[in-house]
Amino acid sequence: MRRLLDIIALILTVCVITLSGCNTSGCLDNRSSLPLADFYSSTTDKPISTDSIDIYGVGARGDSLLVSVGQKASQVYLPLRSDMLSTSFCIAYKWEGMTPAHNDTLTIHYTSYPYFASEECGAMYRYIITGIDHTSVLLDSVAVLDSLVTNIEIANMRLYFPTDEETQRSSTAKNNGL
Repeated sequence: MRRLLDIIALILTVCVITLSGCNTSGCLDNRSSLPLADFYSSTTDKPISTDSIDIYGVGARGDSLLVSVGQKASQVYLPLRSDMLSTSFCIAYKWEGMTPAHNDTLTIHYTSYPYFASEECGAMYRYIITGIDHTSVLLDSVAVLDSLVTNIEIANMRLYFPTDEETQRSSTAKNNGL
């Protein structure tokens, strides 16, 4: 009987030590470094949201749709490729009169490096944004707020769009050669 109690005590001790060693409180929820882009009005310089655009990766394998029509969005995570020096995204406007010729392209240039976060989180890539190119059909401008891309949920950039109908009409007319 004494031997059985010793075995049970040993099993309980091992279980307590094992369970207390499995602590994930030191790891953040987001285990990937993704730049976050907020949508802003170039007219008012205030945050905006939209439900009439698609945003997807250019040349990405599989389904790369990040924002889709009908999904109200005020920001988007833009996943970067760790084995490349740049990643491009298409912003497709989905309202009357807009065609694929009206799409904007956003290209983010960066360097990447592996980063060991912690024992709980493991390793991940971090990125440093070195430049941004974009077309200007409707995408007015892009501002980089923080060039270091980590797994902390902060906006790294702002995408500025015109928000009044007159500006959107003149951009559409300009790109139609009118």
